[in-house]
Amino acid sequence: MATKTKFGELLIQHKIINREQLERALKEQQKTGEMLGITLQRLGFVDEESLYMPILAQQIGIDYIRLKDITISPEVISKVPAKFAIHYKIVPIKFENNILSMAMVRPLDVHLLDEITLVVGTKIKPILASEKEILEVTRKYYGVGAETIEQMMVDKNISAKEEAVPLELENLESEASISKFLNQIFLEAYKDKATDIHIEPYEDELKIRYRVDGILYDAKVPSNIKHFKDSINSRIKILSNLNIAEKRLPQDGRLKVRVADADLDLRVSFLPSQYGESVVLRVLNSARLFKFEELGLNPYEEKILDQLIKKPNGIIFITGPTGSGKTTTLYSCLARINTPEKKIITIEDPIEYQLKGITQIQINPRIGLTFATGLRSMLRHDPNVMMVGEVRDLETAEIAIRIALTGHLVFSTLHTNDAASGITRLLDMGIEAFLISSSVLCLIAQRLVRVICPKCKEPVPLVPEILKELQVEGELPKEIIAYQGSGCEACHFTGYAGRVAIYEFLVIDEEIRNMIISRATATQIQQRAVQKGMKTLRKAGWEKVREGVTTASEVIRVTKEVTT
Repeated sequence: MATKTKFGELLIQHKIINREQLERALKEQQKTGEMLGITLQRLGFVDEESLYMPILAQQIGIDYIRLKDITISPEVISKVPAKFAIHYKIVPIKFENNILSMAMVRPLDVHLLDEITLVVGTKIKPILASEKEILEVTRKYYGVGAETIEQMMVDKNISAKEEAVPLELENLESEASISKFLNQIFLEAYKDKATDIHIEPYEDELKIRYRVDGILYDAKVPSNIKHFKDSINSRIKILSNLNIAEKRLPQDGRLKVRVADADLDLRVSFLPSQYGESVVLRVLNSARLFKFEELGLNPYEEKILDQLIKKPNGIIFITGPTGSGKTTTLYSCLARINTPEKKIITIEDPIEYQLKGITQIQINPRIGLTFATGLRSMLRHDPNVMMVGEVRDLETAEIAIRIALTGHLVFSTLHTNDAASGITRLLDMGIEAFLISSSVLCLIAQRLVRVICPKCKEPVPLVPEILKELQVEGELPKEIIAYQGSGCEACHFTGYAGRVAIYEFLVIDEEIRNMIISRATATQIQQRAVQKGMKTLRKAGWEKVREGVTTASEVIRVTKEVTT
């Protein structure tokens, strides 16, 4: 106890904790028997192990290392098997003069040191390191699920140098191993807040990639994973109720998994490719529904949208490419107006969020339940508000617009680059101009821009070329404070963490209605709307730059295909 008290006194001397916190932690430690540092962290008195680790190392006479500051060679990593490193929370960091320096959470554990010495066959020099950093480094160097793949290689007696061999699920000795590996992949995706998981086969490897904040990143996985691609696919098919024997045709399904403290709904798609089936799993976190106030609208936009969604009839279209957040915005609007006196029905593909008090229909073209047929039946249920997941064809568009004209409020989406192009798209489908002008209340174009990481945010100058491309060259750089993320561990060195939406509101007033009837072009409509005060996507993005939310390069990237 005296030694532990001495450690506590050192923490007080370094102003990491105060006397009251130490006394409380010591009392708690007597009950649990855990290390004092762990108790302090659990009680919330220290945020990270790295705050007290150097002091602990000094007290026990062991070197301390910040693993994030070093690079480890593959030769050194290979000296300790993945299963062993992950189980005992150790990482080999250097091998010199027949001595292997080992980062450890428990450097004074004699029995553990003896076991490691037996495995590696050389003398060990223990070095204290943070448990969190050790887990991150093992993931970085060994790959996600490395110990699982390693064990399966041993069970099947497959050499790392062998060519990939197809392994049928029924012949695999431990189906649980494949399940465990997939769970590790799903957990990693959940931690990284990924929206999609891509499993892609190539001639000599199997790649796994995560889409985070709209950008794809390679997941670090063991190279030996290529030996189990068929087994992984078969397991996903079984979980998704798909045909495991069919490998020549595309298949779509859905599965639910429990990850950490969340239930993830995964939309699964299989696509035959040259070297096997490519799989994409869209992560639909049903527990996360954005509130209306969280959409990223400025006060003026929020007021306009709030007024529009409370109208008794008409149709509101949200436009943008796949993955631009259209459905999320629609759900937030529905949640805003979801009251007991209103009947709200949606028809979607797929149902991404479960909304209480709202009747939701999943389309099923195989049995004839399309958007168009579903819309006709929905009318017999006396709805006040209806949502159509997407207007894809003339029949669906025509029914949705006629429903809006007969006293219903309708929400839907279109795939167009900007708001004004939505009108052209409807005309191209074959909808009469007078129907569009009479029913459409507003077209809202939407994009998602990445948000600057708050932990590495720093001011930067804006060069004239950037201002010119954003079409704001009239605003002098010296008058503007812009920011960017320098890249840190918290944001995986991308400089960004999370995304926020930018909007372009084209409200259909009398003048715009007349332009639609006279079949004005999308460019003409947009130019007149801008003259009347409409903010384009790029200008909306520029506002986010000035507010320090995102970067100018990010706005340019996201809006580069939009005419401004």
